[in-house]
Amino acid sequence: MRRRIIMSAAALVCTLGLNAQNGANYSDMLGQDKTNAINTAVPFLRIAPDSRSGAMGDAGIALSPDAYAQIWNSSKLAFVETPYGLSITYVPWLRQLINDMNLAYVSGYYQIDKLQTIGGSLRYFSMGNVNFYDNNGNGMGSYSPHEMAFDLSYNRKLSDNFSLGLAGRFIYSNLTGGQGGQYNEQVEAGKSFAVDINGYYTDKIKLGQYDCDWAAGFSISNLGAKLGYTPESKNFIPTNLGIGGSLTMNIDKYNKITGTIDFNKLLVPTPPIYGDVLGSDSVAHREIIKGKSDDVGIIQGVFQSFGDAPDGFSEEIKEITTSIGAEYWYANQFAARLGYFHESAKKGNRKYFTAGVGLKMKMLGLDFSYLIPAGNFSNSPLKNTWRFSLILDFEELASK
Repeated sequence: MRRRIIMSAAALVCTLGLNAQNGANYSDMLGQDKTNAINTAVPFLRIAPDSRSGAMGDAGIALSPDAYAQIWNSSKLAFVETPYGLSITYVPWLRQLINDMNLAYVSGYYQIDKLQTIGGSLRYFSMGNVNFYDNNGNGMGSYSPHEMAFDLSYNRKLSDNFSLGLAGRFIYSNLTGGQGGQYNEQVEAGKSFAVDINGYYTDKIKLGQYDCDWAAGFSISNLGAKLGYTPESKNFIPTNLGIGGSLTMNIDKYNKITGTIDFNKLLVPTPPIYGDVLGSDSVAHREIIKGKSDDVGIIQGVFQSFGDAPDGFSEEIKEITTSIGAEYWYANQFAARLGYFHESAKKGNRKYFTAGVGLKMKMLGLDFSYLIPAGNFSNSPLKNTWRFSLILDFEELASK
């Protein structure tokens, strides 16, 4: 018996690539600025979980090191000032559409010595409760689809200013609980293993009368095996290249301001444009009209991703997202943050402002962020997204 699975929650998480098309028709796109977003498996890996960066336009690659560094650029952990730390974050997701989807995130680090730090994190994404039906509309029970990722990193200073980090990540995605697909094919949980390669450089500079700290970083994240739910179908995971920079101006002993910017690009092939081509047998065949086949291996896909967009270089540039953020600290106790995230309309059309606050006490820090869709997106599923994070300072606790 043919079955169909009603999984609205699993589909809605793909708003990370809104209005995406996979293998668009040439006739539909000719002369029009249609979307051609890049789709991947496990898009929850692209959700920014921490509230500090979440309030700064999702920028975090080159921000000052803290317990959140594991998610953005683990090599920053080599420069942390305390011997160990822990962060906990909770993110209700797409609450405009679904009231029980959320992301929970825990990360921590331990400083082995002044040169070496190890880190780890766990992400758990719940899509709420989903009902299953057969083709006749008869109920087949319910299940709570969920995905998770666990990673460990090793990070080392190579000089007083530069560090490198390497992280390994196990990814698990169970969307059906073993329920069969439309044609009763075997459906199983998806699994993959990936690595991150990160770098971070920081130094001091004088701008006029102010002492400043500047930093730059890069992160190649989620470089790993394709993931699928049937033996015949595997999809790229969201391998990503991120580059960021930051500048902190120390105004006086109580006040400092940080500005930061990140650029990110998926290292995944762009879907080609297909069209019907008349073959020698006088029969129309669906063939690639523009772009390159995205049915390639992982490494080839990484290199191909820099030059396979159907509209050439102009479309490749549109695949880069921009995150801009600013942070103000008073007496290292209170922070106010603002940010903006931009994505091309052709590649997902996510555009939003962010804002948040932070409070740092002796033993813990609290961070809160809020997302505001930009433009004419008052009904955006990302509307009213908030994040709440807690950082524990174990050095302070140990001294009590």
